[in-house]
Amino acid sequence: MSTTLRVGGRSIEISKPDKLLFPAEGITTGDLIAYYRRIAERLLPYLRGRPLVLRRYPEGIEGEGFFQKEAPEWFPDWIPRVTVAKEDGVVHHLVCEEEATLVFLAAESCIELHPWLATIDDLAHPDRMVFDLDPSEDSSLEDLRGTARDLRGHLLDLGLTPFLMTSGSRGYHVVIPLVRREAFDEVRALAHEVARLVAAQDPTRRTVELAKAKRGGRVFIDYLRNAYAQTAIAPLSVRARPGAPVAMPIGWDQLTRVAPRSYDLGNAPRHVAGTRNPWAGMADTAASLEDAQRILDGLPQ
Repeated sequence: MSTTLRVGGRSIEISKPDKLLFPAEGITTGDLIAYYRRIAERLLPYLRGRPLVLRRYPEGIEGEGFFQKEAPEWFPDWIPRVTVAKEDGVVHHLVCEEEATLVFLAAESCIELHPWLATIDDLAHPDRMVFDLDPSEDSSLEDLRGTARDLRGHLLDLGLTPFLMTSGSRGYHVVIPLVRREAFDEVRALAHEVARLVAAQDPTRRTVELAKAKRGGRVFIDYLRNAYAQTAIAPLSVRARPGAPVAMPIGWDQLTRVAPRSYDLGNAPRHVAGTRNPWAGMADTAASLEDAQRILDGLPQ
């Protein structure tokens, strides 16, 4: 039975609020909407002004999902779009600026939110650098945590300030705010150098090998997201996995006790409401990569 919600002065029709998105947990479209409404204030600053890629599951997570870049014409015209050039034309991405957009997207079975690493006022220069620490089936949680700690140490040595997030999937994300002086190619090149150094510290447990078949049971330090038009999972986004896990910003002091899937749709809102945001003040720590590159250039190869 359909229902209509009033959100921020907008009326949004929810055609199937009881549709099961996570059948094993009994989580419905209505539950997903309620979640995104509860954490909207904390989530929206990570989405505003960024092209957005959606991951939608019209039949729930046991059905076929898909990534959606192009904004459908039938989506409401009050949701902003940004036109982005690509090799063979353009893409019209959505931009999520308000709670009503979160509600509409959840009603359309959008479970995951994947924003760009750059904002629409300067798509060529990212304000984020991201490392995705992706364990293999043979990696231990301590292997993963040790990789995160050593990555943090290298970044601090380069004058960069890393922030930590559980991915809600298999690993952790390490995010570094930037002042937007370098283009994507430069950011990705430096990220590759840093990843290579961290892998070299413990080559039996870590790798930057692109081919999965050659990773040999090691943690993959994924620097590849640092490229034009690439995205990363948004902080506080639900993941389309059993249990409805949530990507959660955490402090570095929590690394030893918080696993990649410690938070979910059920406990995440209580955690957010009861704790200070560990990413507060992130923008104030943004740095250029110029000094970091000079330091890297002086290191022995």
